[in-house]
Amino acid sequence: MKHQYLVISRGKWDENATPKDVQQAIDRFYAWYEGHLESGRMLEGSRLQVAGKVVSGAGITDGPFAEAKELVGGYWFIVAGSLDEAAALAAENPCLAFGLSLEVRPLEPAKALASETSNETPDAWRAQAH
Repeated sequence: MKHQYLVISRGKWDENATPKDVQQAIDRFYAWYEGHLESGRMLEGSRLQVAGKVVSGAGITDGPFAEAKELVGGYWFIVAGSLDEAAALAAENPCLAFGLSLEVRPLEPAKALASETSNETPDAWRAQAH
């Protein structure tokens, strides 16, 4: 059975690399990515623009405000039989050699429930559940 995995591209280009080397990696990435889109092993994503807003209960502010190592540059999806398989495919990304890192996360098809442990569950709630 195949599942979908979100791939989040993080970080900045290695400042010691040349723009030419980075561009060549980007060109190889798009050839790699488009080939996997055609085969159905990946689903389309997008680069993210620099501008953004942070929306919270306190209001709306300019953003994003992540540290450079946490910056999200874009996302796409991998279709694979397991998280290990999805990570192995993501590890083939040519841009990894130039400072970027990838976060691969399985998508959760179930609706959120406050009674279930999730990414948003406070630590205090987790301690009470055990």
